[in-house]
Amino acid sequence: MRLTGFPLFVASSLLCAVSARAATRPHYGGTLHVEMRAAPTSLDPADSNQPDWFGLRNLSTLMFETLVSLDEQGKPEAALASSWQAEPGNQRWQFFVRHGVTFQDGAPVTPDAVAASLRRTNPTWKVFSEGEAVVIERDSPAPNLPAELSLPRNCIVRREGGKISGSGPFAISQWDPGKKLLLAAREDYWDGRAFLDAVEIEMGRPFREQAISFDLGKAQVIEVAPEQAHRATVEGRVESSAPIELIALLFGHDPPSPEDGRQRQALALSIDRELLNTVVLQRGGEPAGGLLPNWMSGYGFLFPAAINLELARQVRSEIPHTTSWTLGYDPADPTTRSIAERIVLNARDAGLGLQITSANSADVRIIRVPLVSLDAQIALGEVAAGLGLPAPKPPSNSVDDLYGAESKLLQSQRVIPLFHLRTAYAVSKTVKNWRTTGDGNWRLPNIWLGAGKP
Repeated sequence: MRLTGFPLFVASSLLCAVSARAATRPHYGGTLHVEMRAAPTSLDPADSNQPDWFGLRNLSTLMFETLVSLDEQGKPEAALASSWQAEPGNQRWQFFVRHGVTFQDGAPVTPDAVAASLRRTNPTWKVFSEGEAVVIERDSPAPNLPAELSLPRNCIVRREGGKISGSGPFAISQWDPGKKLLLAAREDYWDGRAFLDAVEIEMGRPFREQAISFDLGKAQVIEVAPEQAHRATVEGRVESSAPIELIALLFGHDPPSPEDGRQRQALALSIDRELLNTVVLQRGGEPAGGLLPNWMSGYGFLFPAAINLELARQVRSEIPHTTSWTLGYDPADPTTRSIAERIVLNARDAGLGLQITSANSADVRIIRVPLVSLDAQIALGEVAAGLGLPAPKPPSNSVDDLYGAESKLLQSQRVIPLFHLRTAYAVSKTVKNWRTTGDGNWRLPNIWLGAGKP
């Protein structure tokens, strides 16, 4: 038997193997095209006039950095601060600023610059530089200060002459407020240059327009509506987070009477969250009886979320006179309207009157609040602030205290939790090494682009 073809076969196999390895090996270059719904008019992380949205937070992490970041277990790890220490009592902290870091405009990241940025965001803190460290003094014990410093609003920003500059892996090269942002990889980034050359973000794009761009290969990363996430996962590559966004009903004031409180109780019992999650959200979230998801707190299952129509009707029968409430929603968010329509039907089954409105003066509104931290103590405080509820007592490391603080917020009857939603993104096959963390954050400096069409 002649084997003249065998050497050619071996050579061909080796070439294919080398080619396959080369295709999967990280390489530099290319522009990542991203689309999102948010249309910010400012990129300053401290601008409270901009909506707090996951897409905006992910933009901030490309341009700006915090002293401390959190790993996927919610534990603090070094970022712009190489280390830190607290004095007894946890009221005075020192954060040692990493050497050799510069802002996008070339200025060094110094303790003075860090202190100036933090003072602007937190005017009630006493912040100053001391040698190579930034010192933060609080009025009360702050054992979770490192986790608090990881919040997006505490990004370190240099503000000079009306311009802002960050120390992140990408620099602003073009900015059309509310429409388009072009970022370029920094060659001098302290933690190594990103693989991508640039990231181009188109803003103010509804879900449907994003999907069209993705199908045409004009965008490589787009947002996916919660109710479309399951189907999109079956049809293509979709990356999603843990349930990290709260949808709830929010009343504008405390119950003015015991009867009003009982009516709120009946409404909460009448809502079929499981059916809403299955039909409206297409299992894009998880029914919620608490403010924090169970995966974060460990006790979320203790807050009942199941419908109890029989008890709702019983509570309703004990109220001499009920009030017909208006239920508001965001007219720009079709998901919340669909939820509102179902809740009206649920309330009617319990003998309660609800009427949908898009006016801002509604008695109760459907709201969405992102959970901005993987640290449960910090997340609860931020949710309370986002809902306009009294701040929980200063955090401790006790799960019992955390549960007690959340229970107290729910007992106010100002808020009725409905769901915790996942964030989801459709990602082109040309995008390599993409990873969405549990809190919905991107890791763009670690990805690269492969060959071929999206």
